[in-house]
Amino acid sequence: MSLLDRITTALPQGTAFVGAGTAVLGVASYVHLAAAGHTLAVDDMASFSVLWTVVFSIGLGLFFPVEQEITRIVAARVVHGDGVLPVLRRGAALSASLLALVLVPLLAASGWIADLFFHGDTGLVYSLAGAFTALAVAYVTRGILAGLGRFQAYGMQLGLDGVLRIVLSGALAVAGVTSPFAFAAVLTVAPLLAVLATIKPVFQGARPGSQAHWRELIEHLGLLVGSTLLAQLLVNIAVISTKLISTNDDALVAALLSALVLARVPLFVFGAFQVSLLAGLSSAAAEGDTQGYRRLLLRAASITAGLGVAGGLGAVALGPAMLPTVFGAPDVLGATDFAWLSAGTTLYMLAMVLGQALLTSNGARLQLLSWVVGTAVLIGVTLSPLDLRTRVEVAYTAGSLTVATCMSLAIRARVSYRPVRS
Repeated sequence: MSLLDRITTALPQGTAFVGAGTAVLGVASYVHLAAAGHTLAVDDMASFSVLWTVVFSIGLGLFFPVEQEITRIVAARVVHGDGVLPVLRRGAALSASLLALVLVPLLAASGWIADLFFHGDTGLVYSLAGAFTALAVAYVTRGILAGLGRFQAYGMQLGLDGVLRIVLSGALAVAGVTSPFAFAAVLTVAPLLAVLATIKPVFQGARPGSQAHWRELIEHLGLLVGSTLLAQLLVNIAVISTKLISTNDDALVAALLSALVLARVPLFVFGAFQVSLLAGLSSAAAEGDTQGYRRLLLRAASITAGLGVAGGLGAVALGPAMLPTVFGAPDVLGATDFAWLSAGTTLYMLAMVLGQALLTSNGARLQLLSWVVGTAVLIGVTLSPLDLRTRVEVAYTAGSLTVATCMSLAIRARVSYRPVRS
């Protein structure tokens, strides 16, 4: 059976809604950045770029694992006919606790953070806090919806979030609003409104049940948060490190965010089958089908590499011209810059595939260790005496290559010399 056949049979009913919602949300990212890029001044766009990067690195790294754990526990309860309201309460409390860990130091040091990243604009610090809050709420509700199998509502939440970002950012651009705070506020308003519009299925499905234990919810959370945070740090850090190293190079900071978004187009396609890949590998592992497991992993890696190469060729050919015309970004990056960023993206996607294999072979700790080693390499290259632009781009590629290599070695040892277990 081909990889696509395995993926198709593994897809739960209603996953098409999730795919459609993900696509809309992906398009919204480009529209939002393009609207801001054509409207904001270069220094304001640089500040907005840093805020965007922090939201989708730290925010996703902290709260997406909460969704994953809630989904896992809720799905198991549904199988056994148990109610999920206790899980909703525990999950909400856990997400609120993580949010507090972020907001307290963020707001306490708001002045210093504003001076360091946002040209002294404390309003952007408050926007950052709002965006974190929106993610904390959204991921809890998505975890419940996914665990209950309410994929239509799940996809609707993603799609509404995307539509609202498109409408709100487009309206700001048409109205000629030049405030970075206004464009940043969209990252708070859109997801919260999308949650409100899809909250009814959450509470309808969250019926009373047996007590939910904290240990069940947080047992693997630390490993998941660690891996996800480091993964997001690696894929997003170029913008932040450029801002920290060269505080006055706003043109490069603004251009790098748009270039990274273009270079990561293949990630949107990759995300469409990532969940199904995990399901397929888990099934093969549970069946003890080591040969099938290897074949599925090899095919997934081959498709991912092909996707990365195809996207990379397009980015190298079209990216330099698209930056100023589509995103309104400064025209400071060329084909070589896109080649490095595209290579890093391809290796990053391969690392994500291999990470799924480690998760399904009881290798969560090895997955985290691989991200730690890759991050160390990234930091080392970033601090090297190379030209600033070169080192942040090479650091992305070198870090991704290191992670993929470490994971490959770990998987080879686990899968080759002992049976795969779920």
